[in-house]
Amino acid sequence: MTDAQIAVHELRITLTVDDFDAAVRLYRDALGLPEVADWSSEQGRVLLLDAGRATLELFDEAQAAMVDDLEVGRRVSGKVRFALQVPDADAAATTLVAAGATAVAPAAETPWGDRNARVAAPDGMQLTLFTPGES
Repeated sequence: MTDAQIAVHELRITLTVDDFDAAVRLYRDALGLPEVADWSSEQGRVLLLDAGRATLELFDEAQAAMVDDLEVGRRVSGKVRFALQVPDADAAATTLVAAGATAVAPAAETPWGDRNARVAAPDGMQLTLFTPGES
C-alpha cells in the first residue's frame, strides 16, 4: 500500500427509508440479514444489519443499461442498485415479494451463467438477487 492509499475495512451502505417497519420486515425478517446493532433513540430509528461480504461494483451507463435490459427488458434501475448473492434467486424473489417487495422481472439466466431475479423493495430500491452458475 502506498502513502496515497487508504485501508478500507468495511463498506456500509445507509438507506433512508420512508417506512422503517416495512424495510425491517424485508431486509431483516424476509431476507434474513442478521441484526448487528440497534442504535434507535428518541432522535430516530436505526438498525445495523450484517449483509455478509461487501464489494463495490462500478458500471458505466452502457453496462447499467445492458444489465437492466438483460434482467428486466428495459432501463429501470436508478444510480444505485443492490445485487445480493443468494442460494436460490427464484425462491428469494418469491419470499421478498411475499414480504412486501414488488416483482420487477422474473429470474433469467445471464450470459455469464448466473441466475438473476429483480425485485423492488418497498422504498423503491432495486434488488438483483443472483445465484452464481456452476463454475
